[in-house]
Amino acid sequence: MILRIRSRDGTDRITVPDPASATVADLQRLIESHLTVPVPLQRISLDPALLLPTPSAAVPLLADPAAPLASLRLANGAFVYLAYPPDARSARPPPPRALSAAGSFGKKMTMDDLIARQIRVTRQENALCAAASFDRDAANAFQLYVAESLAFAAKRAGFLYGLVDAETKEVFVDFIYEPPQQGSEDVVHLMRDPDEEARVDAIAEGLGMRRVGLVFTQAVGRKASETGEYTVSNREVVQAAQLQAEGGIPEWVTAIVKLEVGDDGTGDVHFEAFQMSEICVKLVKDGVLETEIGDSDDPRLSKMRKEVMAGGKDTMEVDNDFFLVPVKISDHQGREEIIHWSTFSRLPDREPWQPCRDERAEKPPGPDKASDICEADL
Repeated sequence: MILRIRSRDGTDRITVPDPASATVADLQRLIESHLTVPVPLQRISLDPALLLPTPSAAVPLLADPAAPLASLRLANGAFVYLAYPPDARSARPPPPRALSAAGSFGKKMTMDDLIARQIRVTRQENALCAAASFDRDAANAFQLYVAESLAFAAKRAGFLYGLVDAETKEVFVDFIYEPPQQGSEDVVHLMRDPDEEARVDAIAEGLGMRRVGLVFTQAVGRKASETGEYTVSNREVVQAAQLQAEGGIPEWVTAIVKLEVGDDGTGDVHFEAFQMSEICVKLVKDGVLETEIGDSDDPRLSKMRKEVMAGGKDTMEVDNDFFLVPVKISDHQGREEIIHWSTFSRLPDREPWQPCRDERAEKPPGPDKASDICEADL
C-alpha cells in the first residue's frame, strides 16, 4: 500500500510493505527512514488541519504506536498529515516522481515526460535521397584538379547542381561550382560571395537545375584520431550539416572524394555519397552541436553543448558515424546541350565572373540554353 505523507515541505510517498499487520509505529519508522524525521519529533494525523499555522488542540493525532493501520481504514493513496519542528529533517529526501517543469509554474512533469524530452541520437536507417548520379565529366574535372594540382594535400569543396526526380527521389548532378576557398589538410574555408552565388543559381535555373548538394575532398595528411579510424571529421560534420540545413531540400546529398592507397603503393580515387541524418541537422539548427572545434579535439567525435543520449548512455560527445546515412552512388553522361563549366575559382588572381559564349557548342534558340552563358576557360 502506498500512503502520501503531506507536510508543509510538500508531499512524499511511502510504501507500506504489509498493511494488514503494520502499525502506527511501523509507519513512523518508515517516515523516519524515508523522510529523515526522527520518530520523537513526528506528529501525524488523518486531519489536514494539522498543517494549519496554528492547529487546534482538538486535531486528533495517531498517538498510539500499537494501533494497526488496518483499523484506520486507509486506502491505497490515502493522505497522512505530518507535522514536525522546523529543521527537524536531517536531510532532504529524494525528489518525488512528479517534478515541476522549469519555467512552468504549477505544471507537473512525470519521468516519462522527462525521458521524452531527452535528446536521443540514433542512427537513421534510410536516406531521404534514393541515389546520387554524377556526370562523368564534372566528377572527373573536380577530382583531376585535386589529384594533379593539389596532390590531395589540401581539402577542396564545391556545390553540386543538377536535378531531383520528384518520383524516385534520385539526384542527378550535372555540374560542380567551386566557390573561392582556402583549404588545408583538415579544413576548407569557403569564401562565399552572395552575388556570385546568386548568378550561378540563376544560370542553373535557366538550365532547369538547382543546387542539390556539397562535395569535398579529404587530404591524405588529415589529422589522425587516437580512438580509431573515422569516415568524416567533426569539422566536416558541422560544415556538411550547416549546408544541408541551408540547402532546403530533403534530398540534399553530400559527396566525399578521397585517395585510397593500396598495398602496392598505387592510389585510387573514390567517390562516396551520404546525407547527414535529420537529427544531426536538427542539432545544428537548435544550437546543440558545438561548432567551435579546438586543435586538441578528437576529430572522430562531435561535441555537444548539452548532454544527449547516444548508444544508450548520456554523453557530451557523439561518434560522427552516428550522423551519416549512406546514399547509393552512380554516374551518367550529361546531356549534350549542357556545356562543361570550367571551375573559375581555382586561380587566386582570377578575373571577376563574366558570361561568355561556348564556341564548341552549336547555339540553339532561346536565351535559357547553356551555350549562351558560360565561364571563360582558365
